Amino acid sequence: MSYTIIKKLPSVEKIIQSIPLSIEGHTKILQDRQEVNNILEGKDKRLLMIVGPCSAWPNEAVLEYARRLVSLNKKLEHALKLVMRVYIQKPRTTKGWTGPVNQPNPFSSPDIEAGVRYTRKMMVDVIEMGLPIADEALFTHNAKGFLELLTWVAIGARSSEDQEHRVFASAINCAVGMKNPTHGSLSIAVNSVVAAQHPHVAVLDGYEVQTHGNSHAHVVLRGSNHAPNYSIDHLLEIKKHMNVHHVINPSVIIDASHDNCLINGKKDPSLQSNIIFDVLKSIENQPDLKNLVKGFMVESYLKEGNQKIDEHHPENTDLNGLSITDPCLGWDQTEEMLLRLAKIIK
Repeated sequence: MSYTIIKKLPSVEKIIQSIPLSIEGHTKILQDRQEVNNILEGKDKRLLMIVGPCSAWPNEAVLEYARRLVSLNKKLEHALKLVMRVYIQKPRTTKGWTGPVNQPNPFSSPDIEAGVRYTRKMMVDVIEMGLPIADEALFTHNAKGFLELLTWVAIGARSSEDQEHRVFASAINCAVGMKNPTHGSLSIAVNSVVAAQHPHVAVLDGYEVQTHGNSHAHVVLRGSNHAPNYSIDHLLEIKKHMNVHHVINPSVIIDASHDNCLINGKKDPSLQSNIIFDVLKSIENQPDLKNLVKGFMVESYLKEGNQKIDEHHPENTDLNGLSITDPCLGWDQTEEMLLRLAKIIK
């Protein structure tokens, strides 16, 4: 193999010991995971809302967003189950910044040890505030130290067809959303859920193991080929495939961002709110689909939109909650949307 060793990393156990989670935090994670499972099983009629920044950076702005979400959650928790996006890994179509876990300072060289410490501390801080968190499993080999903190995990559009990610999804102890692939096949999206719900024999930490299967694996519709895929027809097709495969706890989360909110090939984050209310209105008189759609995902931050960072002039970067990756809905619009949503959920 062709690579150069940069440095030996400390053990994950040492990093976990240096940035511990309280007993109360561990208890809260177990409770939050069960509540999400209850929603996916249809026992809890609240909507699951996975909201937060496209990428969790910088730390100070992420924690400010979390503080606001904690306060807002007190008004919403009867109707909505909020899970905050704390996405520390970023898939790239070709190349680019892969998130704070690899490069905590986008203006400096990658530093994985510093990134692991930076992002674990951020995740622990959010959990200790009382919020459940979500992340995307981009790299399965470095899950330890993070996976045990998560209430919900996404397998991304570029990963959901990959066997390693499907096996990983079948082994984890929390709900996992399998995104439809970028080319848009809904049958393959359901195939990924079927694979995640079933056991597999694989190698883990030097052992031959059998995974148990994840009965709370479900589909996340994120649009495809620069077009949305949250219509009645799309939902009916998903339901048909799930029925054929006898999917356990058939559920769909609709990602209101990504290809679902494009206009002329460009993302418009302000559309996310309209998408959510349009979907709810369209399925209002269709009980089967109403039971299928369990929630939504929203990319949201303190400020609306996004920015391109100038590596040569870091002083020009807004560090106060303006995304450096995909554009996000601003806080005011997010708050208004969630309050309105809570009012119409019975």
